[in-house]
Amino acid sequence: MRRTRAALAAIPPLVWLTVFFAIPFALVAKLSLSDTALAMPPYAPRLDWSQGLTGVSAFLAGLDAETYVRLAQDRLYLDAWLSSLRLAAIGTGLLLLIGYPIAYGMARCPPTARRWLVLAIILPFWTSFLIRIYAWIAILKPAGLLNTLLAAIGLPEINILNTEAAVILGLVYAYLPFMVLPLYAVLERQDEGLIEAARDLGCGPRQAFWRVTFPLSAPGVAAGALLCFIPMAGEFVIPDLMGGSDTLMLGKVIWIEFFANRDWPAASAVAIALLATLAIPILLFERRSEQVLR
Repeated sequence: MRRTRAALAAIPPLVWLTVFFAIPFALVAKLSLSDTALAMPPYAPRLDWSQGLTGVSAFLAGLDAETYVRLAQDRLYLDAWLSSLRLAAIGTGLLLLIGYPIAYGMARCPPTARRWLVLAIILPFWTSFLIRIYAWIAILKPAGLLNTLLAAIGLPEINILNTEAAVILGLVYAYLPFMVLPLYAVLERQDEGLIEAARDLGCGPRQAFWRVTFPLSAPGVAAGALLCFIPMAGEFVIPDLMGGSDTLMLGKVIWIEFFANRDWPAASAVAIALLATLAIPILLFERRSEQVLR
């Protein structure tokens, strides 16, 4: 009976994953193995069910990995891939440096204050993401609020917009809640008696933090890093609006290939390459979690 209930409980998530992940992934993978064509849609081959097994055989014979070979030989895609990983890694590191003290302070506040602080963290989600990014553009543009304030106090203007610094700033701002909330969830549940025990054994405040608090918060650090790094690596809106023409990220490359160049196979191959890259830290995290549970 329990096995039957467990099997029935597994059906909804399996259906969900099949409909919203497996089938779209198969379609994208098929597109990545196709060739560009001056047609609508702009790729070939296409499966012709009217020809039966002959059509299926011709369709499979027309699939190849030429697009992946082209991506590997073109320096543009490699630079975009490396740039995406670099900016995502820098953003994740800054988010950890900023988000950990915030989460630690929230966890040490009285319960009433914690609720208000959590509300303050999630409050930006009540506003459109696009509006918030445009607000930063209004602040950072040459005649924006930042340079107006700098001029008012006699300091020289700075040009941040359309640079990698602006992209990193936008990433850190947009994804800060995704780092703070997992860290807060872990730190809030920690037993303060462990810290007192460490101090009784001769540890100072810093030693108690690095030997007790931080190791116990490692699951929150890993979860927050994954929640931030993965979407940041494929981000499109922030680099497109806040980064210059020299700012290359795979999300922007996918959009250009799909809509501007109408090269659907190349866009699909880039998406598959990005997915394969991001699957590595997820698998490592899952393996580490299994080892800890054992």
